[in-house]
Amino acid sequence: MPATDLKKTLDAYQAKRGVFRLVDVPPMQYLMIDGAGDPNVSQAYADALAALYPIAYGVKFASRAQLGVDTVVMPLEGLWHAEDMASFTSRRDKSTWLWTMMIMVPDHVSAEMVEAARDKAAAKKDASPSLSAVRLETFDEGLCVQTLHVGSYDDEAPVLEDLHHRFIPGNGLEMRGIHHEIYLSDARRVEPAKLRTILRQPVAPAGP
Repeated sequence: MPATDLKKTLDAYQAKRGVFRLVDVPPMQYLMIDGAGDPNVSQAYADALAALYPIAYGVKFASRAQLGVDTVVMPLEGLWHAEDMASFTSRRDKSTWLWTMMIMVPDHVSAEMVEAARDKAAAKKDASPSLSAVRLETFDEGLCVQTLHVGSYDDEAPVLEDLHHRFIPGNGLEMRGIHHEIYLSDARRVEPAKLRTILRQPVAPAGP
């Protein structure tokens, strides 16, 4: 039987280009790791990804072997914030960015499975020094607005400006929580103009 691809069945992973859509995102559990700085040049960022993926694949294979449940490893996701949110839109000053990189794992994945996958990854010669920083955590976003951006990550700014300053206030909402991106494309294999990224912003009804 082929592995189940949850990003094709979960509503939270559906988005269309040019459409801002309200989504009620349920609590889901993720492998998470925190860091700071420009992801294009930060060694901490590279180490974070080199820690996340071995654990994600480790729990996938453990789930298949132990439980008979096989799922496709979910896409990389990122929570991004900064003291000055203009660094995401008008200035794009990546050196000031704080991030949490993460990969969603199904509810049947246990803390014990994660620890076993971490130990297995740590035993390899090229193990990431950041393996110990990866945690399993349930993240509850609730009401969000999301859209699909197609193109370079550096071309997101106009979409975010439209989302932050037109759609959200124009619909009686206000921003809360942290900007969230879901990377549906592998940047190592897809040219920048064709990258597909879900842009998500948690929202709440605007106060009086």
